[in-house]
Amino acid sequence: MADEKKMTLDKFEEAYEDVKRVTLETKLIYSDYWSNCTGNKVYLKPENLQRTGAYKVRGAYYKITTLSDEERKKGLITASAGNHAQGVAYAAKCYGVKATIVMPTSTPLIKVNRTKALGAEVVLHGNVYDEAYEKALELSQEYGYTMVHPFDDLDVATGQGTIAMEIIKELPTVDYILVPIGGGGLATGVSTLAKLLNPKIKVIGVEPAGANCMQESIKAGHVVALPSVNTIADGTAVKKPGEKIFPYLSENIDDIITVPDEDLVVSFLDMVENHKMVVENSGLLSVAALKQLDCKDKKIACVLSGGNMDIITMSSVVQQGLIMRDRIFTVSVLLPDKPGELSRVAGVIAGVNGNVIKLEHNQFVSINRNAAVELRITLEAFGSEHKEQIIEALNTEGYKPRIVRTNI
Repeated sequence: MADEKKMTLDKFEEAYEDVKRVTLETKLIYSDYWSNCTGNKVYLKPENLQRTGAYKVRGAYYKITTLSDEERKKGLITASAGNHAQGVAYAAKCYGVKATIVMPTSTPLIKVNRTKALGAEVVLHGNVYDEAYEKALELSQEYGYTMVHPFDDLDVATGQGTIAMEIIKELPTVDYILVPIGGGGLATGVSTLAKLLNPKIKVIGVEPAGANCMQESIKAGHVVALPSVNTIADGTAVKKPGEKIFPYLSENIDDIITVPDEDLVVSFLDMVENHKMVVENSGLLSVAALKQLDCKDKKIACVLSGGNMDIITMSSVVQQGLIMRDRIFTVSVLLPDKPGELSRVAGVIAGVNGNVIKLEHNQFVSINRNAAVELRITLEAFGSEHKEQIIEALNTEGYKPRIVRTNI
């Protein structure tokens, strides 16, 4: 294994002390909701509550502490989808040095603005992280900046691994730690330190199904690049994992689970409703993977890696989550175009406690308006069972409701 002296217990302990200067204490939160859903004792590690909204400040700050004064004075550069950007910007500000951040053009506005607010220069380039990274390398060579890689750096990974130190100190009997994977720095640090402290702890990496570069690399036995990525989890939309960290992660990770975007959507809704916390899609990978774990009565810590999510994305995810949970749905019914029919349909829905959100009345669905006018009704329900009760009530009254795609 390359650089074997790098990721040692001494280095992790050093990093643990260093990052305390810039991190908030993120105590574990016991989740009644996910514990009841899974039959395990589930704890949340809320790194979304860090000053920069994500765990990334740990690795960025520790990396900068290991640099020489000369390396820092050259100025720092990195590429990031947002969270590492803020981590580097914040750490650079602490040291009073310049930071340049290259971010994909698709990066949520909140991450761009917060990075700028921390004093960094932001360059928008490319559609995904990998394209932004190529630009960062180009600028690094052109201006002599010192690169602070977001994940493929053993010092950065060591800083991220301090999360495992905190989890184990607070919950020494933890059985599983679930951790999101993008490029792999967080999972490398957490899994390596966890195995050093207690080899019995199982560390499970979680990737978006549409960006599973680490899973494919583990299968191949070497780092491979995906031809493309497609996921709403922008913070983990990485085509190729880190080369330097790969030997550590492949040795220490116990398994990798992939999660479809649909599961992230409903997990966001569950997190907001049950814990009143905003966690970005990438940060939700760990809780979204819980239903795929085949275990009971275990103590599980889920790392919520970040919470930097713009309002527009948040609104869209909430709406889609409500639709996927059958909390909002749309039916189409045909009825004669005559007075009183709309009132009659509304009465049927009210009789089973359905709540009408929107009505669309289309008189031109048929040439014979007396025979058929289409009414599309968007409704709020308590869930799938209640939705079926509403549909059954409409069927009983002869309306023959048809489920159609909901557009809010």
